[in-house]
Formats: sequence, C-alpha cells, structure tokens
Amino acid sequence: MDSSTKLQAAEKALLPIFSGIDAQVKKNLTRVLNAYRNHRIGVHHFAGVTGYGHDDLGRQVLDRVFAEIVGAEAAVVRVQFVSGTHAIAAALFGVLRPGDEMLAVAGAPYDTLEEVIGLRGTGQGSLKEFGIDYRQLNLTLEGMIDWSNLAHAIKSNTRLVSIQRSCGYSWRPSLTIAEIEKIIHLVKQQNPDTVCFVDNCYGEFVEDREPTAVGADLMAGSLIKNPGGTIVPTGGYIAGRADLVEAAACRLTAPGVGSFGGATFDLNRLLFQGLFLAPQMVGEAIKGNHLTAYVFEQLGYPVNPLPMSPRSDVIQAIKLGSPEKIIAFCRAIQNHSPIGSYLDPVPGEMHGYESQLVMAGGTFIDGSTSEFSADGPLREPYVVFCQGGTHWTHVAIALEAAIAAVGAA
Repeated sequence: MDSSTKLQAAEKALLPIFSGIDAQVKKNLTRVLNAYRNHRIGVHHFAGVTGYGHDDLGRQVLDRVFAEIVGAEAAVVRVQFVSGTHAIAAALFGVLRPGDEMLAVAGAPYDTLEEVIGLRGTGQGSLKEFGIDYRQLNLTLEGMIDWSNLAHAIKSNTRLVSIQRSCGYSWRPSLTIAEIEKIIHLVKQQNPDTVCFVDNCYGEFVEDREPTAVGADLMAGSLIKNPGGTIVPTGGYIAGRADLVEAAACRLTAPGVGSFGGATFDLNRLLFQGLFLAPQMVGEAIKGNHLTAYVFEQLGYPVNPLPMSPRSDVIQAIKLGSPEKIIAFCRAIQNHSPIGSYLDPVPGEMHGYESQLVMAGGTFIDGSTSEFSADGPLREPYVVFCQGGTHWTHVAIALEAAIAAVGAA
C-alpha cells in the first residue's frame, strides 16, 4: 500500500474522531464569543498607543477577556514576552523568593527551563543563583505522575509547585485537565498556601477548560502556540490569581509599573482575532495529530499519544529510532511547508537547548508551533515531535512525503 492509499484509509477511519473534535471546537469557540460579547468588543479596541502604553484600552480589555475565557481572576497578554519560556520565567521570578523551594511534579522540565532554574549554565541570574531551591518528583516507569510520593511531597518552604502540562521532549503522556486538578487537590491538602503553577504551553483549547478553571493559581504560555490562532506575531500570557499575575507582570516590566505599561504596537486587532481563531486552529492541529499517529503506527513505529486516544495537547511524538530518520522526516515536512520549502533542515545548536536539534518550520510566523512544524533533539531514543497545523489537509500532504522518506520501521 503506497503512502497516498495509507492516508486515505486513515482519513476514513478517523472521520468519527474528526467529528468529535469539531464538537469540542464549537464548545471552546462559544467560550470565546461569550467573553467578547460580555466585554462589548468593538473596532475601537483595535487602536493602540505609543510610548509607555498607558491607557491602552484594547490591551486592558483583552486582559479581562482572556481571564474570563480561561476562568482566571486576571491575565496579562503581552507582545513583550519573547516566548513561552520568558512568560514562565516571569511567573516563577514573580512568585519565588530566596529560601523558597520550587517543586516540579511531572519529572524533568522542558529543556529551555533548565537554565532558568539553574540546572545548566551559570552567571545569568537563574533561580538557583537567587537562592531558590529546586526539587523534582520523577515520573513512574510508565511515565505517569507518582501519586503516592506527591501525596506527602510538600515541605514547609515549598512555595511553588510546577506542573508541566505537555510532554515536552520526553516520552510520556501529556497531562489532562483532570490530572492537573488532582495534582492541585493533593498539593492544597498539604499546604493551601503553596502556589500551583502550570506551564500551559501547547495545551490551550484542547479541552473545554483550562488549568485556572480547576484551581491552578497561575499559568503561562506562548501566543505563537495555541492561543495566537496562528496569526499573532509574538508574545505570551500569564493568567491566574490577581496578586500573582501582578507580581509576574512586575518582573516583565518593573515594580510599580507591572501590568499598567507596555505599548501594543498596533497589534491589538491581531491579538483579538488570533484568540477568536484559536479554537478552530487547535482543532485542525489535533486532527493532524490523529492522522500522524494513525499512519505511523501502521508503519510499525511507536507513537505517543496512540491513535484515536484523547488528546491533552497539540504534540504528536513518533519514535523513529535513528538520527537519519529524524533528519529525513524533517526534510520532507520542510519541503511541503508554505515558507522556505527550498531549505534543507540540518542539525544545529539552539539557544536554551542542551542537545543539537533538527527542525522543520516553514511557517509564516518564525518559530510558530501553532502552524505545522516538526523537530527533535538528536539524542536517544530519537523521537520526532510534530505540532500545530492550520488545517489537517496540509498535514496530510506533508505526511505523504514523510512516509516515503522514512519508510516502514
């Protein structure tokens, strides 16, 4: 069976799954529309201001709209965040103080947070250099949360518990909203004052609730991932308890400025429009994930998540087993990207990552993982991670070439 026939068979088998995804999109879009209606969004909210950004009506209302959509007291949605890592770092530095402990409960953090915490690098002002302790609960052998250890893991100085929703570059299930809610419940039983923080990157609009709607005190993410709807050119967000959001905003700007400054560079329209588009774009990405999982499992490769299983983020991992296959896969995806299709992905260093990476990212927004992209670190067990997709049909076209490039396992 050739690659085209394999994909046609997969598409037919996945039609009921696709219908369920569309129903989820409708629920999430209803959340967005209700918030826009409640805050009477109009074209006057698209105007921006210059300089300090004082009295930017669009920015102020977008913060309130975003908070309502995610079930939080407050939010800051800012183009001044250069990445999800930057938003997460601002949240961590906003909450933690010397002598506090940060406890990661979902195993090792994503690569780019290692230098923020102080697990790699020196002299750049990591949490460790500011006297903040770090501890992590490793996952079980099955890649699950160690619930028994978590039930008595909180110490007197555990100020913040970090919950990474997505699998990152690890071979584990991403966390569901129900699992995040259970983690928060166990933590709060031990110490109600411990801040439960969620790295929500790749998870927005995948389910019908966000972590802040189930008790998370604070969460952060990137606008060039899910909530930017593939059209927001840069930025990130922090949402949660109002006092904690303001503390994080003071790390982005300065104490006394906090959330009250920051010009939006005439991007308000795109920020509102991207958030409106986000549920649909996430739905298309999830369809592409299911398609990828289905065909590559048929080819004999281990995939995570499994085809037709519920989704917790927009990442699909394939264990290709060799650096050559990761490179071949990424070249096929790049060759079928709308931008830079003529480029040839090669392994290279990237700021914040320990291993060399190979990346396929022919996207309109540089680095946008809400558009279709694929990448992987060149280390055992040689897994490629696919994410995003503006429409699943584009994913199908690119996968046809990727199947031909790597062959069966």
